[in-house]
Amino acid sequence: MSLASGRHYLAIPGPSVIPDRVLGAMHRAAPNIYQGELVEMMPGLVRDLRRVARTEAANVAIYIANGHGAWEAANANLFSRGDRILSAVTGHFGNTWALSAKNMGVDVEVIDFGTQPLQPARIEEALRADDAHRIKAVFVTHTDTATTIRNDIAAVRKAMDAAGHPALLVVDAIASLGCDPLHFDDWGIDVLIGASQKGLMTSPGLSFLWFSDKALAASEGSGLVTPYWDWKLRSQSTEFYRYFGGTAPTHHLYGLREALAMLLDEEGLEAAWARHAALASCVWATFEAWSRNGDIALNVGDRSLRSHSVTGARIGNGGAVRLREWLEKKAGVTLGIGLGMAAPTDPAYGDYLRIAHMGYVNAHMTLGVLAALEAGMRSLGIPHGTGGLDAAAQAIAEAV
Repeated sequence: MSLASGRHYLAIPGPSVIPDRVLGAMHRAAPNIYQGELVEMMPGLVRDLRRVARTEAANVAIYIANGHGAWEAANANLFSRGDRILSAVTGHFGNTWALSAKNMGVDVEVIDFGTQPLQPARIEEALRADDAHRIKAVFVTHTDTATTIRNDIAAVRKAMDAAGHPALLVVDAIASLGCDPLHFDDWGIDVLIGASQKGLMTSPGLSFLWFSDKALAASEGSGLVTPYWDWKLRSQSTEFYRYFGGTAPTHHLYGLREALAMLLDEEGLEAAWARHAALASCVWATFEAWSRNGDIALNVGDRSLRSHSVTGARIGNGGAVRLREWLEKKAGVTLGIGLGMAAPTDPAYGDYLRIAHMGYVNAHMTLGVLAALEAGMRSLGIPHGTGGLDAAAQAIAEAV
């Protein structure tokens, strides 16, 4: 028998749950794209995108693209063929971002930390060794959605400053924006990359670049930029259509407008950060209890280095893949695959899963996923420690 009938819960790390209010804002006839409320909405959208990134004056460019498109936009604006970057990789998405630059003709030096958090000292060492200052930018992923590692961006900036190197700090915050504390200005970020489909609670299809005046000046003469990707046109134009390289993504903009109002003006950004931290702690406490018996472990051992938006875990002997299948068919819950933790041809590939707690997620949603997980482990005979759900309830009780 299946108990999956009813509203299915897609608990993967993006696209995240879209609030009914956001769906309702998008469910409307196409608007006038030449004048009226859509055009008049833009200054407020740009203002609130600055607010969510904690910046007073960064330039903002909006693209009709997913996160991969935002990577390409950043690459195109910043570099020419043969330019050099330093990429600190802590998972699948860091690798893929570095590869996107390499495929565009950029010389990429990778420091691969595997499935461990980055070490700022190694970035400082690499920059000190670059006497000719060939390295134009340092790439860092705030939260790698695959490993679920959360890197210390402020520490990276400190290491760069200690090296006395002029490279730009370029940060991918696609999986952390709106979920984890992030401070563009205070952390000395030069370029920030985000997207709509995770903490910003909107359908996939919009991506964003925030960039400092230093980054804008460094982009002059870039040999890779084309008119469509040019961030100057998208951030400094007086004509509305140029913000989007043509026709605006009208319905996405209405959805984003509603989502930003919910996040910034109603809940409040700090409250959203605290909610994500509490839900993450609930998941961690549960897995820590389960791990006392059986082959179960969280990807990241140090709590201070775990993402607040998504948690990755290992359940050995193929337990993770069996659980994911059981949850989808029997309980109406879809979890994320263990992306990049093992090759698809490796038997260990089936040992990893990810649970998202990002965006429009509350206590009962997270508790429900954890209860369904324990039911699945019992049904499938997967060994696990006791007290997991008690630990989850206690974590929530202590958070409120």
